[in-house]
Amino acid sequence: MGELSSQEPLLLKKDDEFDYLNKTPLLVSSTKLILKVVMWVAFITWAAFIFLLPTKFTNELFGTIVTATKGSIFGTAGSTSLIFSFPIILIAFLAIIRLVVAGEDQPQIKKAGKGPNFRLWTFPVLVDGPFGVVTAAEMIGVIIFSVYIVWAVVMYSIQNVDLLSSYHLPDMKERSGKLLELTGLRFGFIGLICLAFLFLPVARGSVLLRAIDIPFEHATRYHVWLGHLTMAIFSLHGLFYIIGWAIQGRLLEELVGWKNIGIANLPGVISLLAGLLMWVTSLPGVRRNNFELFFYTHQLYVVFVVFLALHVGDFVFMMAGAGIFLFMLDRFLRFFQSRKTVDILSATCFPCGTVELVISKPANLHYNALGWIFLQIRELSWLQWHPFSVSSSPLDGKHHLAILIKVLGDWTEKLKGNILNLSVEQSETEPLLQHNRKMTASVEGPYGHESPYHLTYENLILVAGGIGISPFLAILSDILHCINDSSPCLPRNILIVWAIKNSDELPLLETVDMEAICPLFSDKLNLEIQTYVTRESQPSLEEGKTPKAMHHSSISPGFNGCRMSGLVGTGHVVWSGLYVIVSTIGFVITVALLDIFYINPFNITYWWYKGLLLIGCMTASILIFGGLVIALWHLWERKTSSKEEPQDATKKVDILQQNEASLHRNFGEARYVNNIRYGQRPDFQEIFGSHAKSWGSVDIGVIVCGPPTLQSSVAKECRSQNLKRRGHQAIFHFNSHSFDL
Repeated sequence: MGELSSQEPLLLKKDDEFDYLNKTPLLVSSTKLILKVVMWVAFITWAAFIFLLPTKFTNELFGTIVTATKGSIFGTAGSTSLIFSFPIILIAFLAIIRLVVAGEDQPQIKKAGKGPNFRLWTFPVLVDGPFGVVTAAEMIGVIIFSVYIVWAVVMYSIQNVDLLSSYHLPDMKERSGKLLELTGLRFGFIGLICLAFLFLPVARGSVLLRAIDIPFEHATRYHVWLGHLTMAIFSLHGLFYIIGWAIQGRLLEELVGWKNIGIANLPGVISLLAGLLMWVTSLPGVRRNNFELFFYTHQLYVVFVVFLALHVGDFVFMMAGAGIFLFMLDRFLRFFQSRKTVDILSATCFPCGTVELVISKPANLHYNALGWIFLQIRELSWLQWHPFSVSSSPLDGKHHLAILIKVLGDWTEKLKGNILNLSVEQSETEPLLQHNRKMTASVEGPYGHESPYHLTYENLILVAGGIGISPFLAILSDILHCINDSSPCLPRNILIVWAIKNSDELPLLETVDMEAICPLFSDKLNLEIQTYVTRESQPSLEEGKTPKAMHHSSISPGFNGCRMSGLVGTGHVVWSGLYVIVSTIGFVITVALLDIFYINPFNITYWWYKGLLLIGCMTASILIFGGLVIALWHLWERKTSSKEEPQDATKKVDILQQNEASLHRNFGEARYVNNIRYGQRPDFQEIFGSHAKSWGSVDIGVIVCGPPTLQSSVAKECRSQNLKRRGHQAIFHFNSHSFDL
């Protein structure tokens, strides 16, 4: 880092240097705080009720509420919806209001305090094991869930023993069978409670995730954890029943039973089998070796949910109905967004085995530098969708975003082959005919953090493995733009640690033209890059010679008017909120009309049928009411996009081509330190220790993007440095930006 390493960070010498960061009006900040408090109170009250439900008092209270509301229009289903689903919907509505109040344009970045402080969500507790890296906040959640499961099982087991005596069964076999049935029933209820949480994290654009700023790549981990727990409990639910029925000699009769009044067993068997198939194929060994099998069998969630509703009926199903409904809303919206074809403005193949795609987007589609998109290219496959981290800053241009793709499998090999073929065709075609060659894609997203947390640390250590450098290029570009534009931005010391296999990947750093973004940026930003080339013992190129990796193949089909759709949960907050609110109100209206004009007049009492009607109401409300909002949203988007200058997108291609040409001229003239070490791997103990000393008593944000082994190594060192911290030393805050389906 040179002399700047031990100095006070530049631009931080005045006490009022970051006064602009605290310009949030008092009314806005107060409203956000009140909404946050109300949301937490609602959630804690709801969670506490569920936790205490196994007790006699709370169970009797639940029965009293159900009895009191049983005569209403919505019947018993309305009672369970009010207790189990309404709080989640209420929190979602409050989250929408909070997001609208917070605004979309200006990130809320608070100046760091006088000294470093620990944060539960960035302090790694477990770094090895089946859960991967687990922070203190995540560990608290795991412990709370574990305590609830143990507590509920113990309490319900005591109640089952007491309840068994009321049946007056003299035969030991019958008593054992009945006890197993009661135990299976209790596990089924506990499984429904877990199911109430299961679908919330997997709704990628959910307003709930946005409100608490949990990006979908983190939420996916929670869905995996909850999925294992839910299916383990449902498996015990079914197993206890099967053993109990077998003991009593009526196994086959019960398995194929389909009662009209009460639980219908056969739909439950079908639902459980679908769930087990999803569970088995989602195990790490199967998922990593045969991803397509995992992906296709996971679509059985539709069978699982529908037959669960047939199994338990409408009022029991609504114990988990809110999460399922919010997921259905998100899935329907994502379906519409992903149907649109999008122009690929340029495609570049680097010999190192990396492809860069630049995709057209509308100016009103916002994202931050730590965003993700799901990409489908129909020329390659109509079914395969792949997640990629965005490698461009939203400040690079309003009409495009870029991604870097490492060529690793069949799909990426086909993509590279297509680009190379088109490149050859384009070079052999007359210039006037080049615009007829085009490449399109379908895009879902972008998703990611609601707020750009990378701008909230004055000191950053970015650790990348291979193509994991992609999001850090976006971060670096984002920070340079903010510094150049005097926008809210704290980082002034940045260390990038990059581990790569071969030196032909080095030129990927040059895809960000730092001098063009922020002239003389080295006067304002202390940037150091440490690159470790693990499979080469010495440089393969002579000093000062242009790397062969910069000689790449590219195509620039240009702009044909097809931009990404803004119909996404992480898009316009007002439209997203209207979609959720109107669809929910539509669901209530649909159920009410069905009860008033059909169920109550005709005395419909079949449990499985009412469960099916409930699923139908959910679907109809989303299609009709949600579809109306989507149509209006689409018209608004088209009207807004028509005001944009069509040549803007073409200009972006020209600028990108100019940047590519400048890479050849500027390579080797970078105004930052890049220490390239061959045949070595990063020594995080030495790296973190030395920078903790040079940067002093500060908060150091550590962001890692790479394979699980790299994440574990970095998390282990963050934990070690924090635990042995003495006095006024730095605190390392671990953040992962890695995604694994």
